[in-house]
Amino acid sequence: MSKDIVETLYSEKKFSALEATTGVVFRDKSLLVQAFVHRSYLNENRTFPLPHNERLEFLGDAVLELVITEFLFENYLNPEGELTNWRAALVNAKMCAFVANEINLDPYLFLSNGESKDAGTKAREYILANAIEALIGAIYLDHGYTIASQFIMRFIATKLPQVLDEGLWMDPKSRFQESSQELLGITPTYKVLNEEGPDHNKVFTVAVYLDKEKVAEGTGTSKQEAQVDAAENALKVKKWKGPKIEILKTN
Repeated sequence: MSKDIVETLYSEKKFSALEATTGVVFRDKSLLVQAFVHRSYLNENRTFPLPHNERLEFLGDAVLELVITEFLFENYLNPEGELTNWRAALVNAKMCAFVANEINLDPYLFLSNGESKDAGTKAREYILANAIEALIGAIYLDHGYTIASQFIMRFIATKLPQVLDEGLWMDPKSRFQESSQELLGITPTYKVLNEEGPDHNKVFTVAVYLDKEKVAEGTGTSKQEAQVDAAENALKVKKWKGPKIEILKTN
């Protein structure tokens, strides 16, 4: 592939600004650009000179999990089950999308016309989460493990205090249930309020109750997803962070 084409893509998207934000300047600019190419873009741009980012995402996912695992193992003495939950909270799609938004990855994405219109949706958040993993994969290939690890430590591992303080290592339903049982002695119940759409694309609205009090509502493409959304909204209404956990540091 012509170096000029890559340089043009790099300049048009102003990738130098992203390099300044991350502190990682790429030797191979094609890796940086490829990290943001969504499969849908290639469906509409058959002659685009770069492949989509899914292989980089596959690699970056593995590097991310290893770096976070090493970080937790070296710094905390908590049991394996707790560390596993902490790691899951740091590497899941929701956290990756949060970090992607924090460093403003959205303008760099190469998306189809349809996908471009979905800003702020769950689908876009998923694309952004994949992009951060692909970016990590690209950094690993261009600079090696140490620089990739530095990126992860700076932008993702630093979210651990937030994870622990807000109880994000537990799923929202469990967090809301444990909090309500601990504080009120009440187990939450859920009720489907509405179903819309065809069978293959339903949207459910679910309410969560504490005894007779309706605390919050949530929506989702399944009853379970709507319940999780309702529990998350209920936690915000009640300003509950979930049960406290003892943190055992190595030093």
